[in-house]
Parts: sequence; structure tokens; C-alpha cells
Amino acid sequence: MENSGGIKASLQGRYASALFDLASENGTVSVVESDLEKIGEALKESADFSDLIRNPQISRDAAGKAAEAVADVLGVSPLTKNFMGVLAGNRRLSALPEIIRAFAAIAAAQRGEATAEVTTAHALTDEQVEQLRQKLEVREGRNVKIKTSVDPELLGGLVVTIGSKRIDSSIRTRLNSLAQAMKG
Repeated sequence: MENSGGIKASLQGRYASALFDLASENGTVSVVESDLEKIGEALKESADFSDLIRNPQISRDAAGKAAEAVADVLGVSPLTKNFMGVLAGNRRLSALPEIIRAFAAIAAAQRGEATAEVTTAHALTDEQVEQLRQKLEVREGRNVKIKTSVDPELLGGLVVTIGSKRIDSSIRTRLNSLAQAMKG
């Protein structure tokens, strides 16, 4: 498993690893992974939910009830719902985004996949994503799952992150490098 030692060494990694082990025992890894993706999207879309998980003034009980309500609204599996309750009870909801990423990395490594986070200045077409996926699979020697995002500040080009590797061919980075070179 790629990076499994590093992932599991962190607090978030230990939680993700424990959840992965439970999901494996129950045969629900893909269900839990899907649940966590839903929760991750909810965190991005809802400022209230994002603020809630980071607010240290909310009691364990209130955080637990809020996490349970969010789990019900999103329709996640009982295992994921219980996990959210454990995080709330242990005051670890603030680590949820990192736990989601760690779980995805562990699950992908178990399947022999790599996840590439691709950021571009403009949205890619399905054909462009497929071409990029094929090139990355040749480079990595394994299946690659691509998650795309758009950042207009890149100006052009793209930034690809696979694990700890980063390929930055954005115009912004090239301009910054040129500016540094011109300063002497």
C-alpha cells in the first residue's frame, strides 16, 4: 500500500484506517467511501456545516446531534453515521476533511489505484479528462482516478497532485518563476 505507513501514523489516518478496517469487515468499503464523498461535498457547499465542525465552543452532545442530523439528511450508512458520532464524541469533527482524504487514499491503495487531484484555470471536457487519465496511468503504472477543480488564478495550464508528487505547469507558476529570475 502506497503511503499507508505515513497515512496511518497521523491522527486522521488512524481514524480513517479504523473506519476502513470496519468497512472491510462489513464489506461496505465502497458505500462508506461514497458516504464520505457526500460529506466532503456538504462541507464544501455548506459554510454552516464547515463552521460547525471547527467550532470548539459547541459541546460534544450538540456536535453529536448535529453530526447525526447531517448524516440523516445525507442518507449515509449506519457505519458512517456512527463514525460521525464517534468523531463528535471525541471532539475530532474538525479533522473530518483530512480523515476523508486519508480514507480515500487507503481505499485507492487497496484497489491499486492512485487519485490525481487536477486543478485547471478552466473546466476540462470529458475527453480532456480521459486523455489526461490515460497519460497519468502510463506514467504511474496503475489505474488513476481523477478529481478535478477549477482555479481561475492559475491563468492557464494545470496542476496535478498524485500523493506527494506535484506537477505544476500553470502559467501563474511560470510567471512567478520568470519574475524571480529577472530579480536576479
